[in-house]
Formats: sequence, structure tokens, C-alpha cells
Amino acid sequence: MVLLLTACGGYETTTLPSTEYDYELVFPSDQYPETALHIHGAIAQGYASICTINRDGAEANRKQSLAGIDTRNGYDRDEWPMAMCEEGGKGASVAYIDSSDNRGAGSWVGHQLSSYPNGAKILFIVDKPKVLFPNHPVTAKPSDAPKATPVPETTEEQSAENDAVVYANCAAVRAAGKAPLHKGEPGYSRKLDRDGDGVACE
Repeated sequence: MVLLLTACGGYETTTLPSTEYDYELVFPSDQYPETALHIHGAIAQGYASICTINRDGAEANRKQSLAGIDTRNGYDRDEWPMAMCEEGGKGASVAYIDSSDNRGAGSWVGHQLSSYPNGAKILFIVDKPKVLFPNHPVTAKPSDAPKATPVPETTEEQSAENDAVVYANCAAVRAAGKAPLHKGEPGYSRKLDRDGDGVACE
């Protein structure tokens, strides 16, 4: 049994596979849309969705991830995974994000994680933001939002088969070697497809 940290700052208890992560953090995507789009896209491209807190290594990670990437007026160089994560550092995805959006997001995340010790594993849940905004230039390592995946039609026989397979969460899907799940495939459910694009447990 662990605590689930919601976007509103409240807590509720839930059962999670403790071997993978300790807490879930729901990022307020529509409040910080540019930062959210970068993180969402980076995770979709295969970057870690779990941050293992390592504050002592943040400075070294930041130097590695930002090496060779120039500063740009009005923008911050946003890193994913963050420098304070063990998963950060060399090879991290870096994008130019509007400074006000990125610093607001950084302050929010820092506040939410302030009570967690080094070594705590935090699963970031970041939906694609609904708010539209102008595109801004990114570095040679872009983390744009993933392209929409065509959703296949589901027959009555497939629906019956899908109903017979139920996964409690994406951890169970990955443990079964079935991730990602597409709509129409056995075990797919809307609750596992957080951004509603027809692909679950990306």
C-alpha cells in the first residue's frame, strides 16, 4: 500500500507494484503545457517515466545533459529525465521551453517531491495537454508529441476476446510482455490508455 499524490496536492492510498515504483505523480499538463508536451513526447519515445530521486547527482547530470546545447533568450533548456533523477544526465531529451512555463513546472514538481528521500522511485503520469500553443524551436533531440496511431475496428468476436483478458495496470501488461496494447487487442481498456489515442501502456 502506497500513497498516490494527485494533481490537486491531495493524497489517497492505493495498491501499486512496489518493485517498480513507490509513488505516482500526476503532472498538471494543462497548467504547464509546453513542459508537459516535452515530457509526454519523451516518454512516448522510450525515455524513462520513472524518476529515482538522486539530488546529490543533479549538478553532474545537468552538465552532461546540457553539454553543447546553447542557451536561448526567453527559453529554458528542459531536460527529461530531470537532472535530479538517477535516470537523467548524458543522453537525456532536451527541448527549449518557454521560461515561464518551465520554471512554473519546475517549482511545482520540486514542491511535490520535497518530502521524498533520495532513492524514492516516482512514476510520472503526464497526459498530452489539451491547451494549444505556438510551436517553439527544439534542439537536435526533439521530443514532439507522438503521431496519432490509427485505431483498428473491433469486431464482436474481438470484443468478447478482449473482455476475457483483463490487466490491473500497465505494470501487469509489461510483465506479460504485451506492451504497448492497441485498441482491439486482448486486454486493451480505456483505463490503461491515459491519453485516449488508442494505444495503452506506451
